[in-house]
Amino acid sequence: MEATGEVTIIGALLFFGVLLTASSGVPGLFLKNASGIGQKFATALMAAGSLAGISGAAAVFMTERTETFTINWSLPFDACEIGIDPLSALFLLPIFVVSLCCALYANGYWPAAKHPANIRKLTFFFGLLTSALALLVMARNGVLFLMAWEIMAISCYFALTAEDEKPEVREAGTLYMITTHIGTLALFAMFALLRTAGSSFRFPLVNSLDAAGPLAAAIFAAALFGFGLKAGLMPLHIWLPSAHANAPSHVSALMSGVLIKMGIYGLVRTLSFFTHIPLWWGITVLVIGIVSGVLGVTFAIGQHDLKRLLAYHSIENIGIIAMGIGVALIGRTMGNPTLVLLGLAGALLHVLNHAIFKSLLFLSAGSVIHAIGTREIDLMGGLARRIPYTAVSFLTGAVAICGLPPLNGFVSEFLIYLGFFSGVKEGTGAAMPFLALAAPSLALIGGLAVACFIKVYGIAFLGLPRSREAGEAHEGGWEMRAPMLFLAILCGFIGIFPPAVAQLLERAAFAWLPELAVSGRRLATAAPLGWITVVSFALLGIVAGLAFIFRKRLKAGSVGSTGTWDCGYARPAPRMQYSASSFGEMLVKLSGGVLRPHRELPEIKGLFAGAARFASHVPETVLELIYLPFLRRANEKLSVVRKLQHGQLHLYILYTFATLVLLLIWAQ
Repeated sequence: MEATGEVTIIGALLFFGVLLTASSGVPGLFLKNASGIGQKFATALMAAGSLAGISGAAAVFMTERTETFTINWSLPFDACEIGIDPLSALFLLPIFVVSLCCALYANGYWPAAKHPANIRKLTFFFGLLTSALALLVMARNGVLFLMAWEIMAISCYFALTAEDEKPEVREAGTLYMITTHIGTLALFAMFALLRTAGSSFRFPLVNSLDAAGPLAAAIFAAALFGFGLKAGLMPLHIWLPSAHANAPSHVSALMSGVLIKMGIYGLVRTLSFFTHIPLWWGITVLVIGIVSGVLGVTFAIGQHDLKRLLAYHSIENIGIIAMGIGVALIGRTMGNPTLVLLGLAGALLHVLNHAIFKSLLFLSAGSVIHAIGTREIDLMGGLARRIPYTAVSFLTGAVAICGLPPLNGFVSEFLIYLGFFSGVKEGTGAAMPFLALAAPSLALIGGLAVACFIKVYGIAFLGLPRSREAGEAHEGGWEMRAPMLFLAILCGFIGIFPPAVAQLLERAAFAWLPELAVSGRRLATAAPLGWITVVSFALLGIVAGLAFIFRKRLKAGSVGSTGTWDCGYARPAPRMQYSASSFGEMLVKLSGGVLRPHRELPEIKGLFAGAARFASHVPETVLELIYLPFLRRANEKLSVVRKLQHGQLHLYILYTFATLVLLLIWAQ
């Protein structure tokens, strides 16, 4: 194997970043678990590798250079090219930042002394997963991309199933593995078609392929299916809720914050190869984004499991990102660079923002689980007094994910809104109704997200403890608190100072579509980012002023005590509080046609009825009511074919020979 090309400082930094993170879990395989030395060693290597990777990605933005490095391997798949441009660098930043935060967090949340049975496996595959993610966004050869994709899939499986002694964890891992390999088959087809279109396994140049014709449509369809399955676009999301819910919380943070974004990266990179993009491509991506966003947040409202609820919000936010990409594609078809810049910049910024605030939310959820030992929201309550640091961190992530100022989620959604309005104002033709529909859809998503997180925060952190464990909750150590604080600060920084990331977004957009650089369009003129800073400071000032006045009035006033009307109860009790089911009952009923909730109603007889029980559950509708019945029906119909599996080796050889002959005839 021979390497060619000049290795610059940027290439060296990224190479060491990938190497150090990949090897971070290796020392722990040979060290004792009880002392935790292997885990601490892994954290140190992960920190060194992540800092090197962050430095390399930042250097790409500062120098505005595209680095390439070629390896002449002996495999018959053309030269192996590795490259880094601003688009890849934008995805590398959350990969290394989130991985570093999660690795440090794991020392307090998943210490080696308490998890001796699986700490070696988890630490090793966590580091391997990080390196595979980084290599994936730097690959410029289809075969190398698929190799990194498969390493990512397998390492994620073993990290996800750390507690494989639990049946629900094994089921989640099996579903993940099946779906991810179905997606991989679609990517095999996509890269084979790209090989036909571009005559090489190397990635085609930007705008080098014509999007007209059936071949380009087949590539787009395969990419949308394969990458959409990884990203969790509806109805391809079926693996995501159970995987995020059953993985260790720091693994869930990496999966939701980074891993599912590899589907977004793959789709965005593939779309950059084409020119003369037809309008139906953009409309398709936009509509799928709307469906994913609205249904994702709707399913989240009906959840009782804290991590499963957050998983459905990942589907929602992937839908928002897809809406931005759809706007950018429509802008390319219409020849509107402003629409392209606003849509793509909003989508890419939401990739970065979602990585930050969703990782913060999963780490905060892990802190809650660490404190009380359950994911069930109805067994929480009163946690704000007992774990105030986690309560503030979760509240920060909740405000950010709802798209409220002055945090970062508002900025990216604001850019996408501007894209919708710009398209409606300047555009004509078939895209107009879809762009007009997208704006209220995004507003609906935001409103439902606010309702959902009011439910979560009110039930989990406010009121009275609903269980003995909630009443005895305790805060985690500094290893858990420091990553949450850092991510919360990032949410505030991007939300208050969006001009600081404007150049990063512009350069990534220019790498995706070089024509934007010469069009004269810039984010500073397309969006009033400076005014967002002014409004954010004004909002913070108003909140601080109201808090000061309220505190002053409390100190100045006299505090007395008196009896109150207790509605027939001597004192409040946890059973008098809203539950997750009762809070979201109206919204779940309104969406009953989609959610199909299961209810166990109490049977009350007589004047003096005994104890009664009510329970409700929102199933994974697409999986349980569509996919599984279809597969069972197909299994029944195809039972005759299973007779071919009779265990006779010579007949299996005959099947293989006959298949090869048919393929040769078809090739001729």
